[in-house]
Amino acid sequence: MASTTVNPTRMELTRLKGRLKTATRGHKLLKDKRDELMKQFLEVVRENRVLRARVEEALIQAHASFTVASAIMSPEMLEQALLYPKQSVELHMDFDNVMSVEVPRYTFKTKSDNAAEIYPYGFAQTSGELDDALDNLATVFQDMLRLAQVEKSMQLLAQEIEKTRRRVNALEYVMIPDMKEKIRYISMKLEENERGANTRIMKVKDMILKEAREKEAAKKAAQAAV
Repeated sequence: MASTTVNPTRMELTRLKGRLKTATRGHKLLKDKRDELMKQFLEVVRENRVLRARVEEALIQAHASFTVASAIMSPEMLEQALLYPKQSVELHMDFDNVMSVEVPRYTFKTKSDNAAEIYPYGFAQTSGELDDALDNLATVFQDMLRLAQVEKSMQLLAQEIEKTRRRVNALEYVMIPDMKEKIRYISMKLEENERGANTRIMKVKDMILKEAREKEAAKKAAQAAV
């Protein structure tokens, strides 16, 4: 196949050797990048597992407290208590560069630093379980935000790992072997041409020597006849 796709010249051979050197170096760099991405990905996976367990546990507790509060308080009273929240949150998103992957970083800021602002009602006619539910939700909010950041990072890192893996495989199994095959083919062709050229030179040399000997013999014969 190489014979139909490459011009067997020394210039092409030099060009292909340069490309092979670059591809080999790029292959090593991409493998190193893939390995480091895998390391980062596994760290994020471990953090995700811990965070998810913590968030699920906190949400279960919040749901249990809210269920008890719903059983104690009437639906109208519960709705009235939560109708007008006091606290509000501003969410900000920045990006961190992890091995050329832009992963999100979420931060938030509450309107008020007063922790009591999470309770938008008076305590006289509400149950303590409702307070516990809101307190659990406020506590788990930071972990939920971090979990969202970690899971998005996992997704982006997994995509980059797959993209890098495809590039590594393309270089390792397609491009580098193809260039090596072309280099081998051109080298064989050049050696074959060189052998052919040497053979022709030797034949021409023999013809010249033969002609010189014949002329010398003719000259001696002419001198002898005189």
